[in-house]
Amino acid sequence: MDIALADLQTYCGAAPDEAVVVIDVLRSFTTAAYLFHAGARSLLLAATPDEAGVLARRFPSAATVGAVPGGFPIDGFDFGNSPAALRNACLTDRDVVLCTAGGVRGATIARHAALLLGGSLVCAAASARLLRRLDPPRVTFLMTGIYVDRDGDEDIACAEYLTALLRGQAPDPAPFERRVRESTFGRRFGDPAYPHLSRADMDLCAQADVFDFAMPIVCQEGVMMVVRGE
Repeated sequence: MDIALADLQTYCGAAPDEAVVVIDVLRSFTTAAYLFHAGARSLLLAATPDEAGVLARRFPSAATVGAVPGGFPIDGFDFGNSPAALRNACLTDRDVVLCTAGGVRGATIARHAALLLGGSLVCAAASARLLRRLDPPRVTFLMTGIYVDRDGDEDIACAEYLTALLRGQAPDPAPFERRVRESTFGRRFGDPAYPHLSRADMDLCAQADVFDFAMPIVCQEGVMMVVRGE
């Protein structure tokens, strides 16, 4: 299994037999995992608030979760892009419209991959287990947190942790968890200058292997959605 790294600026699209793990540790695919923990049935991906509105009208019983670039919550949504806000929520058997910047964008540009997964530290071991079982010839870790003002090391750390797992190693998760906290974006969580980025969110995002399921991304009836996998 060949392993490659890419970001939103350098990614050129997936080969037909390739697996792509779209990594967004802070916070899209950590939030996604906590949505499944809260009982959500599927997560309908929307790239913009307008697209989220269209999906919410199409699926009127769906909850709405998301944030605009920078992590600011969206007016009128049920929840922000916040794992801490969802930890004790009850969304049993409900669909959720999930609207975020990096994670949804990454899923959209990699949608033609043979296997597409949402990736974060909290479900890393389960994701690696699924990849080892399916054994695609190539896996690309698409890191979505690299911007002009962010080093994206939270996603790079997750990609390197996944790489070690795929190579049969048993890495200590602590250094990778620490890198999430110390990344450019990670240091904003708990800073009073960024009240929408809570320390509670960071405490949940910077934990490896909390959940024993992967998060495949599929397309059904023209809608990209994240489902709870193995």
